[in-house]
Amino acid sequence: MTDNQKKLMNILREMFQFDQADLDFGIYRIMRMKRDEINRFIEDELPVQISEGLSELAGINLAAEVAAIDKQIADTKAAPLSDAIKTAAIAELEEKKKSLAARNDITAVEADVYNHLTNFFSRYYDDGDFISQRRYKDGVYAIPYEGEEVKLHWANADQYYVKTSEYFKDYTFKTMYGETVHFKLIEAETEMDNNKAKEKRFFQLYTEKPFEVIDGELFIYVEYKASEYSGKTAQARHITDIVEAFAAVQTQPEYIPFASIMTVTDNKTLLERHLNRYTARNTYDYFIHKDLGKFLRRELDFYIKNEVIYLDDIDEQDEAKTKEYLTKAKVIRKIARKIITFLAQIEDFQKKLYLKKKFVVETNYCITLDRVPDSMYPEIAANDAQREEWVRLFAIDVIEAKDGDLVNAATVGYSAPLTVEFLKQNPFLVLDTAFFSNEFKERLVASIDNLDEKLDGLLIHSENFQALEFLKVKYRGRISGLYADPPYNTNATEILYKNGYKDSSWISMIVDRIKLANNLLSARGIACYTIDDLELKNLSFVLDETYGKDNHLANVLIRNNPSGRSTVKGFSINHEYALFYAVSDSAILGRMPHSDEQIQRYSLSDDNGNFEWENFRKNGTDSNRADRPKQYYPIVINKVTKKLRIPNLMWNENTLSYDMIDTVSDDETIVLPCNGSIEKVWKFGIERTRTIPDELLVKETSSGYEIYRKKYLNDEGSLPRTWWDKASYSARDNGTRALTDLFGSNRGFDFPKAPEAVEDCIRVLNIHNNDIVIDFFAGSGTTAHAVINLNREDCGSRKYILVEMGEYFDTVTKPRIQKVIYSMDTDNQKGWKDGKPVSRKGSSHAFKYLRLESYEDTLNSIVLNGGNYDLLGAAREDYILSYMLNTESAGSASLLNVEKLDKPFSYKMLITRNLESKERNIDLVETFNYLIGLTVTKSHALVTYDADFTPGVYGAVTASLKSGNTYKFKTIEGTTPNGDKTLVIWREMTGDIEKDNAALDAYFLTIPNARSFKRIYVNCDNNLLNLRNNGENWQVVLIDEEMKKRMFENAE
Repeated sequence: MTDNQKKLMNILREMFQFDQADLDFGIYRIMRMKRDEINRFIEDELPVQISEGLSELAGINLAAEVAAIDKQIADTKAAPLSDAIKTAAIAELEEKKKSLAARNDITAVEADVYNHLTNFFSRYYDDGDFISQRRYKDGVYAIPYEGEEVKLHWANADQYYVKTSEYFKDYTFKTMYGETVHFKLIEAETEMDNNKAKEKRFFQLYTEKPFEVIDGELFIYVEYKASEYSGKTAQARHITDIVEAFAAVQTQPEYIPFASIMTVTDNKTLLERHLNRYTARNTYDYFIHKDLGKFLRRELDFYIKNEVIYLDDIDEQDEAKTKEYLTKAKVIRKIARKIITFLAQIEDFQKKLYLKKKFVVETNYCITLDRVPDSMYPEIAANDAQREEWVRLFAIDVIEAKDGDLVNAATVGYSAPLTVEFLKQNPFLVLDTAFFSNEFKERLVASIDNLDEKLDGLLIHSENFQALEFLKVKYRGRISGLYADPPYNTNATEILYKNGYKDSSWISMIVDRIKLANNLLSARGIACYTIDDLELKNLSFVLDETYGKDNHLANVLIRNNPSGRSTVKGFSINHEYALFYAVSDSAILGRMPHSDEQIQRYSLSDDNGNFEWENFRKNGTDSNRADRPKQYYPIVINKVTKKLRIPNLMWNENTLSYDMIDTVSDDETIVLPCNGSIEKVWKFGIERTRTIPDELLVKETSSGYEIYRKKYLNDEGSLPRTWWDKASYSARDNGTRALTDLFGSNRGFDFPKAPEAVEDCIRVLNIHNNDIVIDFFAGSGTTAHAVINLNREDCGSRKYILVEMGEYFDTVTKPRIQKVIYSMDTDNQKGWKDGKPVSRKGSSHAFKYLRLESYEDTLNSIVLNGGNYDLLGAAREDYILSYMLNTESAGSASLLNVEKLDKPFSYKMLITRNLESKERNIDLVETFNYLIGLTVTKSHALVTYDADFTPGVYGAVTASLKSGNTYKFKTIEGTTPNGDKTLVIWREMTGDIEKDNAALDAYFLTIPNARSFKRIYVNCDNNLLNLRNNGENWQVVLIDEEMKKRMFENAE
């Protein structure tokens, strides 16, 4: 194998992940499974095809051209020219002849083909991703431009940013003996100087504190920064440094229990293997290309035209050279397109897995006890897991028994187990169905009519792109307000990004999520995104592009850091921005509460409310007579009684003034809206002024008479301003403090928003009763906290949807909402102090929380079955290049194996949670509800039956249901987005399709008003339509087909 061949093979091995053979997650695991087929293609088949493609060059007949040159030489020798001229001309022709002979040797051309293929793929491939780097010429890039006014983040514009999970920032594994080891990323370097930020960075040992044992677990601290090493081995050398550094301290007493991480297998220690996986997770696969095949084919044609054929020089080339260029271009294009087809298959397979709607892996509810039927209290009181949770969250163990008196009822004290009386006395304890059996949860949920309407909130533990896709059908056009606090990409909230593409990565991450979220907003919806200076311009461009510049309402400056945050450039930053955008001109801004100063100014009151006296003469814009001539008119005042009247007047179009018809008595005088010698106008026209005599007041001054009107305090509040500087907006003083009050010093989250700042943003969004506000960067849950506070303030019923992917979902986000529900602030005291409830007076509340499968779960649940490799020639190659992954992955659980929908209540997938990857039950019922966008009115508990069967006419079987466990059914009632009344029936099959369908028919007949539904979904083949009577038009839809279609809509 030549050097050029080796170079191409190396880049192909890298692109097909051969250099990551010891990685056992995600696409690496899949590629490792197909290593033999891929290796055969790139090492055996491609070189043969390149040689065959160039063989036509060897067959080009140069005899005629050689003969022509020989004739020219002979003619030159015979020509009447000087010897010097003849010698020079003949030498040039001999050189041309020699050049022709060299062309007949395809070895050099073949080397050039390999070189071009290597150059092309090396140019666009970058650590697991394909980056747009089209070169017009050396040092000059050509940006793909399609007529946009502004072209943003061109390097990653055609890619999905997938490096969003907290799973990637830190890393944890357990040894075979159960010891836990963490790789912890110390705050990454962030340079304000973009040029320095483009230096390639690597994971390396944090030398100031490399290792630490905390609570029996080993922490290895790493940094992500520029390196003293260079070249492709730099990261490997840093991994070696970490392994050697631990080897040097492993004999110290605190590190001896972790000696097993230095166990060597296949020449690698366990520590080295996990470091390889950790760095690969953080270094590779930042993006999935939206259409890699189209992108690379387009770039290939551009490359060939400019760097293989040399179009700029083609006029100067002879015919033979042109033939060589074209033949070489054909071979390069043919081979490269095959490689591209293979790469596109892999990328499109990942895109399919990324875009498919994700399964619900857990559904649970948090409900205050006042909403739980009393009949369930004995089971709740006996549940130790729930009791222990309440002790952790609400410190109920400090509640002591007290005797009652004439004013206060007796207090039932805490006990283990709890008593029913204790539960009744604490109606705001938040029950979490996760601590109870599925049967209990089913009964509790079934007791709630109009289920979705009764829920106050929805929490989703998921990467937000997947969650927004998941919500799309049910909530499209239904959400009234959006509040989002995305990562600012500063030192504190920096996203993981590919070296040199920090801003482009951030834009690629944010733009798809903004567009998805925008689709959920109603026509009157308003969105608010908070950001600071670093990404302000980029975010503004994205929002302008999404909502339209005309729908930009304002940028509000919020003084969220009164003490300031110092910067390397010398300024102390006090503010952030809230960017408000409307979906359409139907949006109406909400108003802000009046300030204390405003309320004090409106100190007078009457039956119509608080007011102040203001001069009836207009000032400011459009206040001169020339601006509004019809508002310049006389008002007659009785000098004795100080009463006023509007005289009868007639408008004179010629003079543009009123002619007075009435006469004025001696006791009366005329007042005009003049300010000294300047003619102004009254605030209102004649007709309106005549209707408000009781709201006007005459005052006599030294300069004459002045008229005042009652200006009432607007009950709706004041217009929002663009500078917000309340002390309560301070994130440190009120955001962090709010979490400290709720959780004590162990608050588990940095940089939370101040609740009042979020409350005021929601006020501007104009969210009212039953309106929904969504936050898909939920963080610590401040948005839900703010919504609950606002509802308490005005007895409202606003709802919230929160999406958060971080591990703190279970330790901060959800517990925060539970705590806020349980104990509220009152006029005299806070609801919480140092992690303990103060008032124990809460709110009636219920929210649902879901967990979705992750993209990594999807990848890790793929199982490849043996393919059809017995095909011959082109058919076999076509299968490998285009169809292998889709064909062989069919039937994988994460791709919805419809054959397993006969047992829907035990459908399993490999799911990773809390470091443990194992098969877990998938909630197909909840998944399907969201896929069809069902608003649930009733979720019936699962029921089971046995049945007696009777043969009927024409061999049909009828069933009579009776008590038993053979046949299982679960039904859900609701409406779909188009308003169709819908019934969903899930059943578990026994394998006897005839009896299963007979039991289904019998069950259907037991459902009240079953025939009133327009659409009925049922899993597995059935004969339910045979029960439809004449005149009925209800339809039956097979869940299996509908679920598959909707799950992969727009993903393939």
